[in-house]
Amino acid sequence: MKAIIYCRVSTDKEAQETSLARQKQELTILAQQYNISIVDIIQEQASGYDVERKGIFRMLDYFSTKKADCLLIQDETRLGRGNTKIALFHQIQKLNISIYTAIHDGKLELSESDSMVLQIVSVVEEYQRRIHNAKIKRGMRRAVHDGYDPSKNLSNRDKAPGRERKIFPIDEVIQLRNKNLTFAEIANTLNGMGYSVSKATVHRRYQEYIMLESNTEER
Repeated sequence: MKAIIYCRVSTDKEAQETSLARQKQELTILAQQYNISIVDIIQEQASGYDVERKGIFRMLDYFSTKKADCLLIQDETRLGRGNTKIALFHQIQKLNISIYTAIHDGKLELSESDSMVLQIVSVVEEYQRRIHNAKIKRGMRRAVHDGYDPSKNLSNRDKAPGRERKIFPIDEVIQLRNKNLTFAEIANTLNGMGYSVSKATVHRRYQEYIMLESNTEER
């Protein structure tokens, strides 16, 4: 396995800097115990309630581009606290990343309450995906009924007739786009989730979605 070591403290006090060094040392030893190779060691001083941390984005980029498949943290609170912790656990879970902690001396053992919340989040997300897809299909049927030909939006169709249309979760694209991610970043994230898709394809499908949404709203 290839791991990212993530260490965090909430302040820049000298005592906390010592804590960062201790976390790094403990997690390096943990990696050696499980024969895990270390890709990078990320250390930052920030609140666990803050999701917009440079270290977190750097860590997720490693996972989404499949440069690492394991996370080492001292304990779950180092990753985050409150809703931020749940959101990050959910994202990491979707990317199929293993988590090891020093406090458990091995794989992370989530509390019963955290496990329950993650299950609820997954169920809600699945129903949101179904609603989005149903809405898109409804808009597509109306557009086709009015004479819209979606195949006209496929570039180079004359050069590659019969090419299969890429399947990937458009709702995930919308959510990431709403978080101001670029189409290149969205494509990287989707690739990390197992969908082989290019930036151009993501952009084109997003434009189709926006057009269909606009068509539905006008009615």
